[in-house]
Amino acid sequence: MSEKNSGKILMAFVAGAAIGAALGYFLNSSKKDELIADLKEGATNLKQGFDDSLGKAKDIIDTFRGSTAEVESDSQPKS
Repeated sequence: MSEKNSGKILMAFVAGAAIGAALGYFLNSSKKDELIADLKEGATNLKQGFDDSLGKAKDIIDTFRGSTAEVESDSQPKS
């Protein structure tokens, strides 16, 4: 393994350990319920944002499909 990859693996391990330690501390503290509520709210907001973005993307695709259908019908030779 190269030193570059070893450094990345070590940094990922240290970051994971730090996150785990922070979560362990908060989950065992008196602010556990507040942290869980904040995480649930954040997940809900993230889901709503994703759903909104997905709806907008579908609208754009439908509009694009309608535009291409109009172009195709206009370019057809008329008998």
